[in-house]
Parts: sequence; structure tokens; C-alpha cells
Amino acid sequence: MKKLTDINNFKEGALVQGFFLCASKNLRHTRTGDLFLDLELRDITGHITAKIWDNVDKLDKKFNAGNAVAVSGFVESFIDHNQLIIKKINKATVQHYGRYGFDPARIVPSSKLDPKKMWKELETIINSLKDKYLKALVLNLYNSNKKKIMYHPASINMHYNYRSGFLEHILKMAKISKKIISLYKVDKDLVLAGVFLHKIGKIKEISSEYLLTNTSKGNLIGHNVLGRDMVRQEMSRIKGFPNQYSKKIEHIILSHQGRYEWKSHKLPSFPEALLIHLIGFSDSRMNIMALSIDNDKEAGAYTNKFNYFGIPILKDSELK
Repeated sequence: MKKLTDINNFKEGALVQGFFLCASKNLRHTRTGDLFLDLELRDITGHITAKIWDNVDKLDKKFNAGNAVAVSGFVESFIDHNQLIIKKINKATVQHYGRYGFDPARIVPSSKLDPKKMWKELETIINSLKDKYLKALVLNLYNSNKKKIMYHPASINMHYNYRSGFLEHILKMAKISKKIISLYKVDKDLVLAGVFLHKIGKIKEISSEYLLTNTSKGNLIGHNVLGRDMVRQEMSRIKGFPNQYSKKIEHIILSHQGRYEWKSHKLPSFPEALLIHLIGFSDSRMNIMALSIDNDKEAGAYTNKFNYFGIPILKDSELK
């Protein structure tokens, strides 16, 4: 492929090629009854309406809404806005288009940290667990779900709601735990294992290749119960897994949100469960505030008040 063009660099009359997220796809009719495809394309720089007028039947079969797509076409102006007229389009995968420059981080928000490096850090912490049962439980679940965990978001529209956000959130919580865990009379291995497992159900709750949505299981069951079931099944495979740990891990998963109004099934009922809730709460809110600052387009030292906290947030490090 030729030089890739981001949406914010589209100019009227330009021939462009690039990789985008097909956020929506609709088959429509012109006034004369001819079929055309009406699309919305996105990348991390913006979004644009796109049309397919020719070879509609053929091109319609090549991709679906929610797919990453490889596109070539030209930009035209329509009612004072640019739109893209597509001539060629295909579903884009790293396997087939990686050598041409396709990187999912170009089309959807992604962690600023390298997921491969985060995974190695995470493995080091897991391998530091002294209890062989907890170590086996966490390693088995993480290794068997590595492909999802590496790139999964932590939520749809709250904290760490971007590619590899789940991994970043859990690693940050594990690092916080290691720094403060000695200040309290708690089981260190149980806290760390609970950090790694308390939201494991998110990988079944959220369907997240590119467009973030809840799965049917996510809508009907939720990540707490999904995660509890995943852990319970894995514990049954580990011969002699201690009953005291099995019940406590299940409770940590069902209580980590900490409040019934936040869809927590239980309230934290022992120190390790409470500590995991507090670490998760603190880290998630710090991330939400950072995202509020990063995403704000207002000029000046403060964001607008239309954010999770409902207040202007100081952006500059120094007051003026």
C-alpha cells in the first residue's frame, strides 16, 4: 500500500489509503432505487462519513460493522463536510495487513504502554507468589486467556476503557499492592491473587475486538458471576486446592465493587477483600481523572465540568 492517511489529514479531492474502524454500516437506496452503502469510519484522529456507490453487492460481503478495514478512495465535499467515496475495501487483520502498516492502535484508543512489556512484568509478580495453589490458579487462568487479556479493555466507558486497558489496570493494582501490602496485617499472596482474579470475568463480559459492547453473558450474568465461575472451574482442576482460599477468592470477586448500588453482590467482609476494593477504586478514579484531562479540548488551565466528577479539573501542574 501507499502512504497511509489519517482522517484528520483528509483534504477535498485527495486520493487516500488507510486503515479505519467501520463503526456503522447501512445498506440504503438512492432516490432512483439503486443500492449504496453508508458507513461511518473512525481512527484515533477522528471520524468521517463514507459511501460505496459502485460494486455494492461485491464489497458488501467483504466486511461488517465493527471490523477494521483497509480502504482506498477519494475525498469529496458534501454540504460543507468531507466524505469519503470508497473504491476498494477489505477487512483488515494484523495477519494479512500488518506488513502494510496496519496497527490496531491507529484506529482505536490503546494503552500508551507496551502490552508485551506489561505482560512480562505481570508474569514476574505472579511467579513471586509463594503459595503454590494460588500461583497455579492465577497462572493457569492468565496463560489460558493470554490472547484476550493482552488487549482487553477494563470497561466500556469508564476507567481504562481502551485496548490493553485491563492489563494496565491489573498491573497497576498489583504494583500498588506490593508497595503498601506490608503496612497491613493481611495475607500478601491472597491480596495479589485477588488483584489478578477479581475482574477476570471482564474478558467474557465485554466483546471488544474494536467496538466495545457487552456480550449476551455480560448483559444477563455480569462479570462478577462470570469471573467467579471461571475461577471455581479452574480451582476444581487443582488437586487439593485449600477450601479457605477458594471461599475467600470467590468472595473477593463478588465483593470487589464494594457497594450494592455499584452492582456488588457482597460487601468486603475481611481485610484482604477490603484492601483490593480500595486499591481498585483509587486506581480506577485516578485513571478516569487522567482521561478527563487528556480528552478535554478546552483552552485554559481547567477542563470543562462535563466529566465523571462534574467539576472543572486543574490541567496545569502550577496555578497561575
